[in-house]
Formats: sequence, C-alpha cells, structure tokens
Amino acid sequence: MTHRLTLPGRAIATLVSVAGVTTALAACGDASGAEKLTVYSAQHESLVRAMLEGFTDETGIELEFRDANDSELANQIVEEGEASPADVFLTENSPSIDVVDKAGLLAPLDDATLEQVGEEYRPDSGTWVGFAARSTALIYNPAEIPEDELPASMLDLADPAWDGRVGIAAGGADFQAIVSAVLALEGEDATREWLTGLERNAEIYASNTAIMKAVDEGEVPVGITYHYYWFRDQAQNGLIGDDAKLHYFGNADPGAFISVSGAGVLASSDQPEEAQRLVAYLTSQVAQEKLAESSALEYAVGTGVASAEALPPLEELGAPDVDPGSLDAPLVTELMQEVGLL
Repeated sequence: MTHRLTLPGRAIATLVSVAGVTTALAACGDASGAEKLTVYSAQHESLVRAMLEGFTDETGIELEFRDANDSELANQIVEEGEASPADVFLTENSPSIDVVDKAGLLAPLDDATLEQVGEEYRPDSGTWVGFAARSTALIYNPAEIPEDELPASMLDLADPAWDGRVGIAAGGADFQAIVSAVLALEGEDATREWLTGLERNAEIYASNTAIMKAVDEGEVPVGITYHYYWFRDQAQNGLIGDDAKLHYFGNADPGAFISVSGAGVLASSDQPEEAQRLVAYLTSQVAQEKLAESSALEYAVGTGVASAEALPPLEELGAPDVDPGSLDAPLVTELMQEVGLL
C-alpha cells in the first residue's frame, strides 16, 4: 500500500522535547490557590500542549511539565520511586511506561478513562492508556527500487541481499519500540538473528528525518520509520522527502506494528483524583479531536474519533496483535548492545 499526497498551505509546528526545560500551562482565569500537577512528558511538546489546551480552564488545575526523552524520564521515575514529584507520566512510545509499570509505580486508571480508548491501544493491566499512535512503515525511493521489489516482510531486511541498502535510527526510541514488537511477536532468538542481520546491513542515522533525507537522496533505497515523519514532510510540500514514498507491510507483519504513546498516573501522586482527571481529559473526545486536527499527523485512538483525513485508517493497515503492555525495553537494549547496534 503506497500513499503520496500534498497538503498545501498547512504549516507544521516544530516538535521537540528538550531535557531540563520546565514550563507551565496556567489557567487563563483566576487560578490562585488551585492545584498543580507535575507532568513528566516525553511526547512532542506542541502536541501535548495542544491536546491539553483547555484542561486548566475547565478544571482550574495548573500543569507543570518536565520534558525529556522516554527512557530518561522512565529511569528517573524508577530512581525516584515513591518520592517522585511526578503525578502523571506521558511517553512517546509505550516500552518506557511499561518499565515504570513493571516497577509497580503506576496506579490503576479509572474504568471510564480506559473505555474511551480501544482495547488494542491500552495494556491488559489497566494501569496506563494510549493517547496517540503511529504506524511502522518502510520509506523507499522508487527511483532506486520499484515497489514490486520491496521486501515482503520487515524481517527480510536482515537478509544479506540488503547489505548497505537499509537505513535505521538505532539509537532512537522509535526504532527500539519497533524492535520490542519484533521481540513480542517472534521471540528472543529470532529477534537476535534479525538484529544481527541489521547490524551487518544497515546504515545508521541519527533520526527518522535523517533516514528520510538519505532515502530521498539515494544513499539507501529503503528505511524503517514511522508514518508521520513522511506525512508531515508532505504537508510541507516534500521539503525533505519529495522523491520518497511510504510502503505498509500489512498482513500482521512485525513491520506493521502500531506504537502507542502512553499516559499513566503515578501511585505516589498526592493528587490522585486530579491526575486521573488529566488522563481522562487526554483520552476524551475533545483532546483526541485536537490531536486529529493538529499538524502532528499522529493517529487519534479515542473511540469514535477519526484521525486526520490525510492518513490511511488504522484499521486498514493490517497491524499485528501486540499487547502494548508486553513490550520489554530492557531486553531490547540488551540484545541491541549484544549485536553491536548500541
């Protein structure tokens, strides 16, 4: 399945997470004496702020954000333990929130909150919930490789025929989340074998955007990425990837994995009711529609909320069935280090 489109006139916000930056989203009205929640957030700042734009006005609860990457914040929460100042944890990919969950540091979420999101976008544990999603895809350059010569499975990229012909961002949370899906679906031995093949075959890039640029310029014919990097670039008239296209593996392949951004309430929060309200708001129709209308071009996961029209519907992507609470980030790191990808 290939999609190529241009969305003229649509501006794309710069989406960055800066470690150590603390900002506050304060109420526009009189919020003196109001509660304040501390939110550790690894999701893109502008997306989270947009989704929560009306929360303080509606509830009188102020929000203070601590922004950094997934693993940094997860490790910080585990180290802080019950003394963590965090009330709510938001991740870009779910493996890091699983680390916090497995450490016993998350509180069960309200059933009403869980029911606002489809079962496939939240773990069976009920201790956290997805609030956004992104699809794995293969970005490719049709001038370098025709679509009918693309691999049938993402796992095929470990074959010697792909030596020097695939780009990955091995150090990024996105790629490591994709590896965690391979691990959940294929097991440890098969994942080690796949990673060993990629260590031989792959060119390593600093980011998904760098992969797209390399594919566009013919450095490598294909790269493993998430869908929204390409769609955001197309919305800017293909400034980086004008010669690139997306291929979806489908067929429940590991390369069709849907990664979710997770939201959870810390069990140690001294404002549990307010923290539960925040996660409920983030998964509500109002916030999910803001996501769908934003320039982030990630998928909404709220029940009954349609994602951006530019995106192929999630239900058409043939994603594998993966419990997002089953992803093992520590073992992924261990395996990638073992084969030399980290």
